[in-house]
Amino acid sequence: MYRRVSIRMRKHFVSVLVLCVGMIASFSVRAADPSKGKALFQSNCASCHNVHKKLTGPALAGVEGRWSDKKLLHQWIHNSAAVLATGDQYANALFNEYKIQMTAFPSLSDADIDDILAWIAVEEKNDPTAKAGGATPAGQTGTTEEGSANNSLLFGIITLILAVVALILLQINSNLNKLAADKEGVAVPEPVPFYKNKAYIALVILLLFIVGGYFTINGAINLGRQKDYMPEQPIFFSHKVHPGMNQINCLYCHAGAEKSKHAMIPSENICMNCHKVISEYSGGDLFNAEGKKINGTAEIAKLYEYVGWDATAKAYTKPGKPIPWTKIHNLPDHVYFNHSQHVVAGKQQCQTCHGPITEEDEVHQFADLSMGWCINCHRTTKVQFADNKYYSIFEKFHQDVKDGKIDSVTVEMVGGTECQKCHY
Repeated sequence: MYRRVSIRMRKHFVSVLVLCVGMIASFSVRAADPSKGKALFQSNCASCHNVHKKLTGPALAGVEGRWSDKKLLHQWIHNSAAVLATGDQYANALFNEYKIQMTAFPSLSDADIDDILAWIAVEEKNDPTAKAGGATPAGQTGTTEEGSANNSLLFGIITLILAVVALILLQINSNLNKLAADKEGVAVPEPVPFYKNKAYIALVILLLFIVGGYFTINGAINLGRQKDYMPEQPIFFSHKVHPGMNQINCLYCHAGAEKSKHAMIPSENICMNCHKVISEYSGGDLFNAEGKKINGTAEIAKLYEYVGWDATAKAYTKPGKPIPWTKIHNLPDHVYFNHSQHVVAGKQQCQTCHGPITEEDEVHQFADLSMGWCINCHRTTKVQFADNKYYSIFEKFHQDVKDGKIDSVTVEMVGGTECQKCHY
């Protein structure tokens, strides 16, 4: 009788254990990652789309709700022409409104698209027109990364709880076996307490070693990376005011971006081309990252002090001195990066690497600029073949496109992931 009870208890125990393992496995199923979605969005979508406003294409806030089926949305992103051919009402309405066919992205997997949609969903909660003071700039990664980190923490806590439950059940099973054996007169040694069980102790040590190694390696990998780095500059310069509100072309100040390896910090005379006559700030309120209100006119006066300009006499009356700007974007010495190659040959927008720069009062490092981030961009970004003499030597790819063998060429296909491209 007691043996039958023991067998039943074991069966129940096995069932509960299987259930726990199933729950752990269910939590390990891949969840959409907004932080990866952001990187994919910047490298593939940002040139035509914004979450909150129309650009070349529609604003993407609420995009999932506008499609009748998520699978259809995936198909639209993979190949919009195929969806248009089906006569889908919404797809054709989009085409008729914007008079342009969306670029096909066959290289994006369904998981990649889900990551992008997850980031868009998080960004929908951020109203860029409501930002004030020290609020996070629209498009900054703090919110998405925080959401991703919170999910990881939640899954970790749930997994830990389930592991503790499983260990308790193992101990209960051991006690039940002993009880059944005692009733039948079978001598069974006392069960070893959990904290003295060598197998459990070894398992805990192994888990601690794995977890400690994971965090140590991650910490070592991230050494030297400065994502979200936002130093205080000697003069408060607002990109939101200059290239944003006043529509000053980025290349007017950063002329090196299309001509050389370095974009270059503009010299003082570039600033004075305008500020010889603009001595007062009359735009909207300015705030720094801490929420402190900034006096724009006083910041212009700082510029005059550095260059030795007398606003009353309208002349340089004192020797000028360099403005000690703090460099924000830094790459290791063993990494080669050429701005002109990306801007001219690659036809990339500044926002691809620098994020929504025209919405920022204070510039921060938008991306981590890691090798993985760059490689991922090269794997997913399509080469601009049309009217681009830089890629004229790739005759085979041009012919394959004409023959319909491929519909696009990524940077990876033209050697963009070869080690010597960036390390030589």
